Amino acid sequence: MERMTTLDAGFFFAEHACVPMHLGALAVFEGPSPSYQELADLYAGRLSRVPRYRQVVRTAPLQIFRPVWTDDCHFELGHHVRHAAVPEPGQSRQLYDTAGKIYAQPLDRSRPLWEAWLLDGIAEGRWAILFKVHHCLVDGVGGADLMTEVFDLQPDCGPPTRPPVWEPQPEPSLAGALASGLGDQVTVPLRVIAGVPRLVRQRLPAADDLAAFARGLTSSARRLMTPAASCLNGPIGPGRQCAWTTTGMNTVRQIRAEHGGSVNDVVLAAITRGFRDLLIERRALSDGLCVRSLIPVSIRCPEERGVTTNRLSAVLANLPVAESDPIRRLHLIRDQMQQLKRTNQAVGAELLTHMLGATPPSLLRLGARVAFQLPQSLVQTMTTNVPGPGFPLYVLGRKMVQVHPYAPIGDNVKIAIAIFSYLNELSFGITADATAAADLSVLARGIHRGLAELQPAASRAHPRPARQQNAGSRTAALRT
Repeated sequence: MERMTTLDAGFFFAEHACVPMHLGALAVFEGPSPSYQELADLYAGRLSRVPRYRQVVRTAPLQIFRPVWTDDCHFELGHHVRHAAVPEPGQSRQLYDTAGKIYAQPLDRSRPLWEAWLLDGIAEGRWAILFKVHHCLVDGVGGADLMTEVFDLQPDCGPPTRPPVWEPQPEPSLAGALASGLGDQVTVPLRVIAGVPRLVRQRLPAADDLAAFARGLTSSARRLMTPAASCLNGPIGPGRQCAWTTTGMNTVRQIRAEHGGSVNDVVLAAITRGFRDLLIERRALSDGLCVRSLIPVSIRCPEERGVTTNRLSAVLANLPVAESDPIRRLHLIRDQMQQLKRTNQAVGAELLTHMLGATPPSLLRLGARVAFQLPQSLVQTMTTNVPGPGFPLYVLGRKMVQVHPYAPIGDNVKIAIAIFSYLNELSFGITADATAAADLSVLARGIHRGLAELQPAASRAHPRPARQQNAGSRTAALRT
């Protein structure tokens, strides 16, 4: 029996019917498609590498104790490795429509919180695996690490190994669970309080660091006063729509070399152009307006790679959509992100999460719901950039050629964007509530234009032709 961390429990408690809290990825492979049984056998042989995939969440009545992970004594792989055929002719429209329907369905909480769907029938002899993993189990970086655990690093790794015999640990007795829960109610708050000074010393070791952090809080508070695009907020329903746009990493590196900053700065500048186009399309752009984004920050140490838990903090950044000059937009974002890093603003969210560990689970559940129902003027979107493997991955000898990420959206936040790198390609995965997706393709095309307008002149002189793949009323895909 292992209790959830504060952040993991927060993601678990935040979920409700209209807010399924799973992460996802659509991995596309070269053909031919394997059989369902071949893929199931592969997972059966690899599950021992990810013990959490055979554990289920148990909760106490009235949430008096924090949720715990226990072995699922009734685990059946068939509930998690699924199969669906993409309708003919298997083009992008049919593929992304199928994916959108699967993503919209919450994971079954009575079972381990993950699924892997084999999608065959894709055009050009390709096939895909669609992943869904609950956010309480792992964050984006951890999810990328798990992908390398399940997949192969070489095309010819032989047949799947025979799965080792697995004996689930029995669930704790009622008396044992009660004693453990009561013990945690006493010891956890004490450990949390005692750990605050240590955490501050680790993250802000010098007096200058602490002073810079305090100054940064003042600047962050001022940024919250900037008028934001409230038309991007509002109630959400259970429907989801998606769009993807991809670009080569060389394009992003050229822009970074030309204008400075980081890869993430370039990505945020392109996303800013996308939101600018979207607001212009909706006739909602005005001078001085911004789109405020929650940006998760990984605090995962190298030795924590592959650990199934969330190791995240976050910052808030204003995307300057009212700025018409693309270079100026990039510089504004670069300066803002450098200031957030220089003043260690991610420490604030980390400290807050740490201190929430001292609250009773029932209050933590309430706080998680409130956090995902932020005032509509505070946050309009979430953007997360996850570095994926820079080396090829294989499944049953087939090479993975593309990965499109999926990020959940929260109450009142209708659009989220996840960015995932694989080999030499960067994929922007856009998730939107169904009511906000009528012009989602405008956002996707705007991201592509945002990258194109920042390219050095020599690269713009010989652009690669863009190819748009219409994915119908539910989704749109754009490739460069």
